[in-house]
Amino acid sequence: MAQIKDLRDLLCHEVQALYSAENLITAGLPRMIENASSPELKQAFQTHLSETESQIERLEEVADILEVDPDGDKNVGMAGIIAEGEKVMHKDATPEALDAALICAAQKVEHYEIAGYGTAVYLAQELGFESAARILESILDEEKKTNEILNSLAKNLVNPMAE
Repeated sequence: MAQIKDLRDLLCHEVQALYSAENLITAGLPRMIENASSPELKQAFQTHLSETESQIERLEEVADILEVDPDGDKNVGMAGIIAEGEKVMHKDATPEALDAALICAAQKVEHYEIAGYGTAVYLAQELGFESAARILESILDEEKKTNEILNSLAKNLVNPMAE
């Protein structure tokens, strides 16, 4: 999308950015699964990978509703967050500390997504795209739930082991 002239253009841009982000996450999660040592953390990442693949399909539905190509604007912000997470996987770390670092990286991703989806839901509602807003809100709820799971794993399992 070349221009953002109004809120509809902004919504389309946000959907494209989220679509790009989810595709980047799908590419990065297998490495996180491979590097995690905690079985619970591996499972959380595996579950989120499956969920992310579904989110990509639902974003394609939203793009259809908006009559926009979902594969438009690339998400350089998410690319940077993922690159930062990749860097930590190459550090010399104990398995327990690496698990804590992976959760930290994953939560940065989740917080970025929560902000993006929150904005997209609002814009879709404001513009009367109710079916798109419902789809986006369901994804937002999943991202919030993933963040809660990561919080719980960090507080109750991974961080105490890394201390």
